[in-house]
Amino acid sequence: MPHIIGERIVLREYRLEDIPDIRKWVNDPQITHGLSDVFIYPHSQFNSESFVQMMIDGNSEIKGFIIAHKDTLDYIGQLDLFKINWVNRHATLGIVIGRDGDLGKGYGREAIRLIQKFAFHALNLHRLELEVYAYNERAYRCYLACDFKEEGRQREKLFREGQYYDIIQMGILRSEYEAAEQAPES
Repeated sequence: MPHIIGERIVLREYRLEDIPDIRKWVNDPQITHGLSDVFIYPHSQFNSESFVQMMIDGNSEIKGFIIAHKDTLDYIGQLDLFKINWVNRHATLGIVIGRDGDLGKGYGREAIRLIQKFAFHALNLHRLELEVYAYNERAYRCYLACDFKEEGRQREKLFREGQYYDIIQMGILRSEYEAAEQAPES
């Protein structure tokens, strides 16, 4: 798989040497609190190794990339497309910035912009969608900045730390992406 090169980051293939970086965040509640229920339970070394090997082997419905620093190719996080529907041309996006020190630096926004271009132009998808938890304001703002639109809310569907939260559905169409790309920067 070719690398997708941005200004500061590269979307590259999964590698076995990524496992230690993945292990650093996969059981860290500060990182996983905004991620799916898969991360409620501890992940073993075997879980992490199996996932990475599956991504390397290509034996998955998930098509993903490691977000890496452009100059060193060192791990920053992961960006995956899953639930790809080739008939209706849409996919679900998942992203994690796995290092606390890399949060808030715009790497997620840059990675999403790169995957949008890849999904709409190389894969010829029509739509990307995602879910975000209402309390994850940083992620929500990032998705809005990447031109995702809020399409609906599942009210109080998520229970975390003694409280119910909405799950927000967001999406972007290829035409919306292309219009944003053509708009002059302000």
